[in-house]
Parts: sequence; C-alpha cells; structure tokens
Amino acid sequence: MSALEILSRDPGSQARAGVLRTAHGDVRTPAFVPLATKATVKGLEPRDVVALGYDMVLGNTFHLFLDPGHERIAGFGGLHRFMRWDGPIITDSGGFQVFSMGHGTVADEIKGRAPQGADRAGAILSIEEEGVRFRSYLNGEERFMAPETSMEVQAALGSDLALVFDECTPFHVTRDYTARSTERTHRWLERCLTWHAEHGPEGQLVYGIVQGGVYPDLRRESTEVVASAAVDGVAIGGSLGEHKAQIYEVTGWSTAALDELAPEKPRHLLGIGEIDDLIRGVELGIDHFDCAMPTRIGRHGMALVPDPENRWRVDLTAARWKDVDEPIMDGCPCPCCEAGFSRGYLRYLLKARELTGLRLVTLHNLAFVQRVMTDLREAILAGTLAETAAALRAGAAPGLAQRA
Repeated sequence: MSALEILSRDPGSQARAGVLRTAHGDVRTPAFVPLATKATVKGLEPRDVVALGYDMVLGNTFHLFLDPGHERIAGFGGLHRFMRWDGPIITDSGGFQVFSMGHGTVADEIKGRAPQGADRAGAILSIEEEGVRFRSYLNGEERFMAPETSMEVQAALGSDLALVFDECTPFHVTRDYTARSTERTHRWLERCLTWHAEHGPEGQLVYGIVQGGVYPDLRRESTEVVASAAVDGVAIGGSLGEHKAQIYEVTGWSTAALDELAPEKPRHLLGIGEIDDLIRGVELGIDHFDCAMPTRIGRHGMALVPDPENRWRVDLTAARWKDVDEPIMDGCPCPCCEAGFSRGYLRYLLKARELTGLRLVTLHNLAFVQRVMTDLREAILAGTLAETAAALRAGAAPGLAQRA
C-alpha cells in the first residue's frame, strides 16, 4: 500500500494532490518542506513553522552526524523530541554534502548560490565502493560515511522519511563518470535497503534517489532501478541542468517514467524551490520539494513578492526603502506584514544585522511559499490548476485559493 493517497489528478498536466501518511502525521501534497538543517528552521521555533501551515521539515543527516552526533540526539529521544517538532521529518542521506566537498561547487551549482559556506571547507579523502572517507569541516577530523552509516544515523534520528545514500554528481563531469557513479548509487541503494530491513525503525519510510545527470538514457535507467526497488517513494536528485528549461526537461524524464512504473509512489524533488520551479514542478507531478531559498534569501534581506520579472524578490536593504512606511506586501497575512512592520523599519533592522529583522523576513518568505503551495493544491482539487498557475506566473499574489 502506498504511503501517498492521491485525491485528485489534473487532467491537463501530471499534477496530483494528495496526503502523505507518516508515523508523525499527514502531509498535504503537493508540499514545500522548509529546511531544519541543524535541527532548527533558522530564526524560528516549531510553533512558528506550524502556524505558517507547514506539515513537515527536513533535517540534515551530514551536519547532525558531525555535530551534535546522532547518538547524542538519540539520547534525547530522537530528533523530534530534541528540536520539539511533533510533525513529520525528512532526513536527507548526507550524500549531497559529502560529495559537494569533492566536486567543489556542486552544492552551489544545484542550490543556485555563491560558492561559500561550510560545505566547501571540508575535503573528500577517498571515494571507495565501501563508502566515502572525508575530513570534517568542523575540526579536520577524518570521518567515514557508508550507505549503512547514513541509514544508521537516520534511524537514530528517528525521522519519518529517510533518503538512501547516493553520489550526487555535478553538471560538469563526463558521461562516463556519471554512468559509473549512477551504477554505484544503485548498489548503495540495495545496501541501504538491506540495512533498513534489518535495523530500521518501524514506520520509517525510505526513498530511493534517481541520479543520471543530464543524460536521458541514464535518467531512465536510474528511474527504473529505483522504482522497482523496495522503496516507499522516489526522490529526484543530482544536477538537473544548467538552465531552467533543462532542469524541467530532466525532471520530466523521471516523472514521465514514474507515471508508467510507479504512479502511486510519492515523489520528492531535491533542492529545488524557486517560485517558478515550484509551479512547474507541481505540473510535472512532484509531490514535495525542499530548498533553502526562502530562509536563505530572507537572512540576506530579500523578501518574496509577486514580481516575476525580479524573480519574485525585493531587496529590503536598498536605500529607497529607508523612509517607506508600508509593509512588504499589502494584504499579506504573514506575522510580519499583518503586524504592520514597515519596509523602512525592516531595512533598518537588516542593515544593523538585528536578529528580529532576519526572523521577520524569514517568516514572511515562508508564509509566501506556503500560500503558493496551498493555491496549487487547492487548484488541483478544484480542477483549475491551469488558471491558477498562469495567474501566479503573471504576478498574482498567492492566497487566491484560500480567498475563493
């Protein structure tokens, strides 16, 4: 029986709306999943995230493995109790972060960010069939992660949805390397599933990860392997291309194959979350997404607004806002706008690096994304996805579905 109950399918696309059943509750799909990388959604507490309407968050296996350690978190009763989040949690495999250190800017490439941060400070020492030996970015200590290690960490964390360990290859490697890497990812998939069958916590769902780079035959082969394995769902990972059209094309190869091979299994798109990407991803049949975008840009003073020409962003640190006594968005129901905090005040806080400013813009951005996802879900259920997607792409303020 599938963990995903599909309630409605859009006749004009691959989109579907449903409910993902997990050990800690239901997730309304399609859904965006905020990052709780280090056991926290940066700047917020769980009550904030729940109040914004989110059902699930994502914890980072790699970072929690290094600090504070999965054994310590298990001693607190698992990740849910440790961070006081009662709802569902996804944990990634750690593969993305490990291989980012070896491939230089793969994390930056896939996440669309500047080459900086902790992921670049460590180093891979060796990639072997058994696993990956690397140097910790925290203290230089040599560490080792195998498929079994990743599953052991995620079992100790007690997440509701665990991802298998994979090699995340970047766009710039050769086809031959991509093929060999994808084959190793498939072998690691089987090792993860074997470990989980023997030791995994009851009720923990496991998703396999499709790789294959930008090569249609490799993507198809990987999708077939993952879909036929004993997985509860399928995640689409790796470098999906160097521009949006290619990202959508590569994603579509996998979702089209999944429509044939495993139409009832839930699908996750890893690391993708720009507003236009969410709209297109839903049309392609993705059930849930994760991305650092809303929280990351919020901490840099960028707020999400219905302005497609400027990538749905406004820079609140710009000098033109210093005397503006208006909220980020008129009529926005988020805690920041509804309370009347002005762009002028937010600019002052952000320029002063006051934590209140970072928190308020983060709240606004996550509320904006949640309303986009609610609009898309409600539109699928109502049979109006084409109209809603067109309106959002044209710059309509999200929240139309709730007001209808």
